[in-house]
Amino acid sequence: MMTSARGTPAFLSLPAIILFTALLIVPMVMMVVLSFQEYDQMLGVASGATEENYLTVITDPYYQEIFLRTLGLAAATTLISILIGAPEAYILSRMSRQWRSLFLVICLSPLLISVVVRTLGWAMLFGRHGLINETLLKLGLIAEPMAFLYTLHGVVIAMVHVCVPFMVISVWIALQRLDPKVEAAALSLGASKLTVLRRIVFPQVLPGILSGSLIVFALCSSSFATPGIIGGRQLKVAATATHDEFMSTMNWPLGAALAIVLLIVNAAVMLSYNRIVERRYARISQ
Repeated sequence: MMTSARGTPAFLSLPAIILFTALLIVPMVMMVVLSFQEYDQMLGVASGATEENYLTVITDPYYQEIFLRTLGLAAATTLISILIGAPEAYILSRMSRQWRSLFLVICLSPLLISVVVRTLGWAMLFGRHGLINETLLKLGLIAEPMAFLYTLHGVVIAMVHVCVPFMVISVWIALQRLDPKVEAAALSLGASKLTVLRRIVFPQVLPGILSGSLIVFALCSSSFATPGIIGGRQLKVAATATHDEFMSTMNWPLGAALAIVLLIVNAAVMLSYNRIVERRYARISQ
């Protein structure tokens, strides 16, 4: 009976483990194997093994620029999402229940629309004769249309619109553990509102900011549709470069190497960020 009881959790988890292995582990292993294969422009993928694909990705200035642009885009989008999403979630948590539900749906409404539809909407707004430029021109704030399409700041704006809801959700969940009575008690004992925010609210919100920023960074660094539509061919990121290697040049081993390097870089950045923030959180909590 004891052996059966101990084996029950593993037995119940077996279907999920099989599904996880079939849909994630096996394709990843196949991608790693593909990344070490040779490629010939005439014959395609060859059977020989080589590390040349990884050396190309790491040493070629073209791909170095692409990865720097990808990480810069993800970092900028994450920072702006924190600056917008964290205060937004805090304000929502302090609203009355009636207004809170309405504004929460409004904040999360971008998630109800396809990312391609949202991005095409931004492309129409960003055009030389789009709503943004036409409005600024009529108000006299600019003398000629501004360039938003095929620019890095245009991609960042569109990505922030996509990612802020994830930050709001993460911070919102963290704020649910914060009892408003604790803040009221601190204020009644003479603490200023700034001190309450710094010593009580911020330590509670920090785990939500951490989880939200990791989600946003991962989404941005691997995003394809938004950089591909707003950035176009001029501003390639790692995901669009990988797509071009697979679908345009048909160099699948190099595309697989790009995907694996992007995965490794993302994992290294997120693990380092997680460790730094957790140490900071431990110091604040003491």
